Amino acid sequence: MYKVVIIDDEPIIVEGISRMVPWDKFGCQIVATANDGIEGAEVIREQQPHILFSDIAMPGLDGLSMVAGLKSEFPNTEISILTGYRDFDYAQKAIRLGVTRYLLKPSNMDEIIEAIKAMVSNLAAKHIDSDSPEELTGEELKTDNTASSFIVNNAIRYIEQNYAHKLTLSEVAEKTYISQWHLSKLLNRHMGQNFSEILNHIRIKEAQKLLKDPALRIGDIAEMVGFIDMAHFSRVFKKILGTSANEYRNKITSKNKSE
Repeated sequence: MYKVVIIDDEPIIVEGISRMVPWDKFGCQIVATANDGIEGAEVIREQQPHILFSDIAMPGLDGLSMVAGLKSEFPNTEISILTGYRDFDYAQKAIRLGVTRYLLKPSNMDEIIEAIKAMVSNLAAKHIDSDSPEELTGEELKTDNTASSFIVNNAIRYIEQNYAHKLTLSEVAEKTYISQWHLSKLLNRHMGQNFSEILNHIRIKEAQKLLKDPALRIGDIAEMVGFIDMAHFSRVFKKILGTSANEYRNKITSKNKSE
């Protein structure tokens, strides 16, 4: 039996799909439902469903990021979107990320049944059952790469916006809707660096900009870019740029004077 999860912040929709679809007829069973994105992410990670029906316009949820996270971490999961969000470009992006059907609310039962048939057919074509190992076809690898790139770009953007506070891999993973382990793997694969290295490079890049202002003390700059320990900042700065922060500032000052 294929495992099905339904996520929507409208209980009537969750109940309607759960009760009105003859799931047994399609070799499926509902293993869990959820009414918000956070609970839904937990349910998906716990159940690892074969089929997912989900809204992508729920409070506190970045729908495309959720889809990308799911397709990257669980590439064999078939996803159909239920949404009132009528944006063609958004729908195209969702499909490129691996969504099987993009259904506009209110969806009729014929559309939902057609989506179920398509997802079950896709699973059968891949010879996926509850015990199957996840082996990706060429097309799925392409989709997985698109989803993974989407996640990495979102992760880097989030780090660039939040480097100044005590940022953890766990926080970034939560914002990109995937596990810490999977995010770590994607960063290494796409960037050739681990999370700490990426964070440090972003912080030092910002420090370089701030060092151009002679009114700012180096200790204050270290704190402004997220380093609590001045000694740690000094070590990282020298490791990345091959010179101390003070020497770097002196070079900038000398260059400006000569100009």
